[in-house]
Amino acid sequence: PAGKPTLYGSLTRRGLSTEGVPDIAASEGFVVGEVTKKSILISCPHENVSTKFLAPYTAFCRIHQKSVTCLDISSGGGLGVSTSTDGTMKIWQAANGEIRVRASSFDVARCLCHVLPVCLPRCLSEHGLCFHAGILDTAIVDRGRNVLSCSRDGTARLWDCGKSACLGVIADCDSPVNGIAVGTADNSLNLGTPEKAPSEREVGTEGKILLLAREDKKLEGVGLWSRQPVFLFTGSDAFNCCTFLSSTYILAGTQDGNIYQLDLRNTNSPIQVIHRSGAPVLSLLPYRDGFIASQGDGTCFIVQQDLDYVLDLTEADCDPVYKVASWEKQVYTCCRDGIVRRYQLSDL
Repeated sequence: PAGKPTLYGSLTRRGLSTEGVPDIAASEGFVVGEVTKKSILISCPHENVSTKFLAPYTAFCRIHQKSVTCLDISSGGGLGVSTSTDGTMKIWQAANGEIRVRASSFDVARCLCHVLPVCLPRCLSEHGLCFHAGILDTAIVDRGRNVLSCSRDGTARLWDCGKSACLGVIADCDSPVNGIAVGTADNSLNLGTPEKAPSEREVGTEGKILLLAREDKKLEGVGLWSRQPVFLFTGSDAFNCCTFLSSTYILAGTQDGNIYQLDLRNTNSPIQVIHRSGAPVLSLLPYRDGFIASQGDGTCFIVQQDLDYVLDLTEADCDPVYKVASWEKQVYTCCRDGIVRRYQLSDL
């Protein structure tokens, strides 16, 4: 948690076993636990905390030639989609990185596997006509008939994929909106009512809340169906990303490395603030009963329930990890170094 002293130590490899497993020694105060070819478990008994460092199962180096800015995995786990500063968007086999589809992407900030490839680009090309600034994030409503997007111009909009039409402006802020997330709200929340009847093309928005991670240090909640504000929380720095842990609990990450956990029923103060480094929090993803976070210094970690046990996903070094995606026990990361890494979490 923020404010708690950081624990420092060092590891030394003394050799390899005949099976290729490294022999690891830790500095004073730390204990080396289970060691495999892909993982090292380190604990600090005095503080009752432990961390497992996990190497990637596979690294795909040939999908893109430059930095991979975003990725997503299909709901069945078979396909991945990614965008890069090399000017391409590619769809590939998640198991081996084999390219299935190549397309020019220009400067696409987000890609999603959950929407038919023809739908989202059509909406976002029309989106460019409405916005005078870049699109920074997108989100899916239910099964994807409607999608949401946010922009540097401070607006968040709802789109009809079938007709590539804007169904309305959900929020209009005085600050760029860096990230959004949509989720089903707890029944106790008052999400408001629409001032006018929604379009018949609007599907699945009732009972949903839209989170807006804003550049002006604000995290905002808006009723998706009503377009009415629900809460406004002020953080320590610009908010870069946000996500739902449940219908009650949410997470949001800031430019100065803070991860805020909030209860939607009372957003006056956070439940906890997690701070592992001062690097920007670039992505947050719910995973099992915890979450995955990535940061601008190459840090990527999984927290389960509390901070007493953390799983660190290694090998990004100091390159920013821009985005994380998962399917069952596999986690994929994309990085400035141009590599897509796949981690196998069967032993988590």
